[in-house]
Amino acid sequence: MGAECLVGGVEGEGFSAAMRSLAKGRLHIGALCVGLAERLTQEALQHSLDQTQGGARIADFQLVQGMLADCRTETMAGRALVLEAARAYDDGSDRRLGPSAAKLYCSEMVDRVADRAVQVHGGMGYMQESKVSRFYRDARLFRLYEGTSEIQRTIIAKQMIRGASTR
Repeated sequence: MGAECLVGGVEGEGFSAAMRSLAKGRLHIGALCVGLAERLTQEALQHSLDQTQGGARIADFQLVQGMLADCRTETMAGRALVLEAARAYDDGSDRRLGPSAAKLYCSEMVDRVADRAVQVHGGMGYMQESKVSRFYRDARLFRLYEGTSEIQRTIIAKQMIRGASTR
């Protein structure tokens, strides 16, 4: 076998090549999480507008409003982080820390949004037939796929330490 059969084309470069491909995948996971969070937020909002308790829409209750506001705020923050990490990835200025930070934040964020969406739906949100129940289960996968949250924290910290050591 020649060098053309090696991942990365040079012996010892395979691991680095694999890590580079994972970084781009982490950006994709972050974006998927943002999309799912947006859908969950919309489902929770619509449910809160449609459901009443004591003759009032549950959307009019301050605690429900707080959950909806937190869902929107975290989703917006996730979107901004993914867009910035993608910009830095594309211009080559950051292909490690940004993708890991986006994947970590967004995968943790979508879990929180999913939890709130189920809460807004109440008992119906826990039923298997409920969209938010399915999305809740699906959201959990993102904390595992393309490297667990713990691995992302390790990558981020190592990049921070490496950056501080070169100053």
